[in-house]
Amino acid sequence: MTSSQHVRFAAVGLDHSHIFGQVAGLLRAGAEFVGMATDDPSAAVAVQLRERYSDVPFADDPDELIARDGIDVIVTAAVPDRRGPIAVAALRAGKDVVADKPGCITLDQLAELERAVAETGRFWSVTFSERFEVPSAIKAGELVREGKIGTVVQTLGLGPHRIGDRAHLAGGAGRPDWFYDKARYGGILADIASHQVDQFLWFTGAKTAEVVTSTVGNFGNPDDPGLQDFGEMLLRSEHAQGYIRVDWYTPAGLPTWGDGRLIILGTDGYIELRKYIDIEGREGGNHLFLANQEGTQYIDCSDVKTSYYDDLVHDVRERTTTAAPQEHTFEATRLALVAQETAVLRGAAR
Repeated sequence: MTSSQHVRFAAVGLDHSHIFGQVAGLLRAGAEFVGMATDDPSAAVAVQLRERYSDVPFADDPDELIARDGIDVIVTAAVPDRRGPIAVAALRAGKDVVADKPGCITLDQLAELERAVAETGRFWSVTFSERFEVPSAIKAGELVREGKIGTVVQTLGLGPHRIGDRAHLAGGAGRPDWFYDKARYGGILADIASHQVDQFLWFTGAKTAEVVTSTVGNFGNPDDPGLQDFGEMLLRSEHAQGYIRVDWYTPAGLPTWGDGRLIILGTDGYIELRKYIDIEGREGGNHLFLANQEGTQYIDCSDVKTSYYDDLVHDVRERTTTAAPQEHTFEATRLALVAQETAVLRGAAR
């Protein structure tokens, strides 16, 4: 492929609403949407995507679309347990892959993905949107690399989410049944906390780390024991530490899906991100607070540009990994999966 050629992509697995952002991001970056397919065409997300892009052909057989010639990238937001197998099939069919997080839900699936990447020379990118698509996180990375807070020694990442209703209680618009089945979604640390693991590695500059301890619980939804509504973990690398807490407790009174925050502690200062809301404070999102030896500063990051999808299209054309180094994606996924598999169970969690 030359830099003048269109990158052509297909969406396989239309079960999570993140597919809307993935498709829109690739289209903004100049890629061409040429097909879609999914295991469950009746799923609410699949129906909405087909309506939104009614001119894009829908294939009855996902496997046939994956194998089809003339497609450069497969993007997937399938049910989490299907994302790994879809990606492996796409890699072995000569496609690059852009997967919603979690990119896979077991260490065995991750090992298969690592083998497929090594054997095919294609890349597997996981859309860690809480960094890639958040302007305040992009700005924080710039400040860290400029040395504004010295050497980063710890990150504290909070990823609260709103659970909503079951789909059959909300006219098809709520959470589907697989959301409450750990065997299908992988567990709260494998799923949500992969975002915070990605940020820990990125902001501390760590190439690898260990899981010191982890816990998952179900404290608020005892009638749904397959749901884990709380999770935490402690990470440690050679030079830094990281604490992560995720949950499904966002109250109905908060005017956004979650009060995501990140604190980056350095030897000469710290940065706090209030990504989506500053409760009882400034309007909107993407608030960054900086304190260092020179004083304190507030930075409105709403106009900071993100580049993940542009970088992905560049990577497909040039055979690079500027959107996210491949080893970083593997390690972020591995740590989240290890934390999930070794977690202490609390409450009604199983």
